Amino acid sequence: MPGDRIVAVSLLTQSELDRYGGALKKVFAIEDTPRFAELLRLLDEADRQHWPEQDRREALRRLRSQGDA
Repeated sequence: MPGDRIVAVSLLTQSELDRYGGALKKVFAIEDTPRFAELLRLLDEADRQHWPEQDRREALRRLRSQGDA
């Protein structure tokens, strides 16, 4: 849709994607290549630099509790 801005990007496993069923409007499969592995490593590093450890644990706890709801 022209003019729509991206508000979320997520990396899901196949089982997570299966759980959402048809609720997602767009899904793009990503091949597991060495370049993708490097992207994941860089995202993890950026996350570690951005979030203090305590904040990261709290954010993960909240996300997990939302998934249980």
